[in-house]
Amino acid sequence: MIEWVEKEFKDLSLEELYEISRIRSEVFVVEQKILYNDFDRKDYKAIHLSGEIEGEIMAYARIFDEGNYYEKNPGFGRVAVSEKKRGKGYGKELVKRCIEVCKKRFGEKEIKISAQAYLEKFYIDLGFERRGEEYIEDGIPHCAMYYNK
Repeated sequence: MIEWVEKEFKDLSLEELYEISRIRSEVFVVEQKILYNDFDRKDYKAIHLSGEIEGEIMAYARIFDEGNYYEKNPGFGRVAVSEKKRGKGYGKELVKRCIEVCKKRFGEKEIKISAQAYLEKFYIDLGFERRGEEYIEDGIPHCAMYYNK
């Protein structure tokens, strides 16, 4: 069973920060072969949502209030599930938790994300709608998606 932990940056332990960096590096740098600077200083303003199994982070996302990432919307990103734990529904559960955290912390505002284009159907199935053209972010096609339910 996965345990969900929600923390602000200042409340993360060194071990949690290390594990968050590890899963982000595993998924985005090693697995997806994206060469980018993950240390963008936005972590300071984020709420960090981790899914842990037996104390090990297996799923992760960072969540932002409007103005801290997107100018007019709360949102989330760096959505990652450890490769060895995929296919168990943790990705969908993680996104649903992100939506819940946005609503709880920031009210009933429209949520915006920048989704990797190949995941468009995944997010549509969770209630998001795509708006606008595809664009390149960190060398990968992305699209803007919104949730307003």
